[in-house]
Amino acid sequence: MVLINGLLDDKITITDRGLHYGDGLFETMLYRAQTIEFLEAHLARLIDGARRLNIEFVQQKQLRDELTRICQHLAEDDAIIKVIITRGSGGRGYLAMSGIEPSRIISTHALPDYPSANSNTGVKLRFCNHTLSENAKLAGIKHLNRLDQVIARSEWHDPSIAEGLMLDSSGNVIEGTMSNIFTVKSGQILTPKLDKSGVAGVMRGQIIQFSLGLNIPVLETSINVDDLMSSEEVFICNSIIGIWPVLNIGNMTYSIGHTTQCLQSVLDRLRK
Repeated sequence: MVLINGLLDDKITITDRGLHYGDGLFETMLYRAQTIEFLEAHLARLIDGARRLNIEFVQQKQLRDELTRICQHLAEDDAIIKVIITRGSGGRGYLAMSGIEPSRIISTHALPDYPSANSNTGVKLRFCNHTLSENAKLAGIKHLNRLDQVIARSEWHDPSIAEGLMLDSSGNVIEGTMSNIFTVKSGQILTPKLDKSGVAGVMRGQIIQFSLGLNIPVLETSINVDDLMSSEEVFICNSIIGIWPVLNIGNMTYSIGHTTQCLQSVLDRLRK
């Protein structure tokens, strides 16, 4: 099912700035057990991203109504719901016309067929050669410009490798092509700070809250390859996959530790 500005359609106008310039934002949400998981967190990030990009997104009620309609259509069928907000149709040129109305695009998709072993026994990662672009103005936002991730994800076709880790120009680990990363060391959870690049994932935010609720200290900091090598546990996450323990990154090997399992249990209980 696809809704464009509330109408059943699968076409956007050729003048839409999301098509021309990637001028917009998106959210990828899990619809499961007849509800959208972490809906309020997704909408809050979307609204904050629009504010940071100076997109006058005032159609929040319309979006909620359309999401309700989508959920009614899905009924008991679990799915992925993707929401795209663009600045709208403003003609050619980088300067957007004043007074244009943002476009709302909502689409539903089948759940990816990830092996259950990814959550249970862990996954293998690799380092990507392509580095992330750095821009403090865009850091953390889930904007439509995803060419860094597209290029990085094209680097491997080995199905045994579940994800690729992306570094910045200084060699710091920032995120996966589709996930955020956490490490555990000396009873503390570490995750890369996202002040210059990367996406502040909704699941990342939930895990930080879970951890603090369990009295596990969390530090957002710079993490380089040497830091990864000395970590006791590593796991990745996003809103669709939940939490995947990491077993291997190249030649580095990890075990599925207590902290990772504890956080998985918290998420599992929340999802039941």
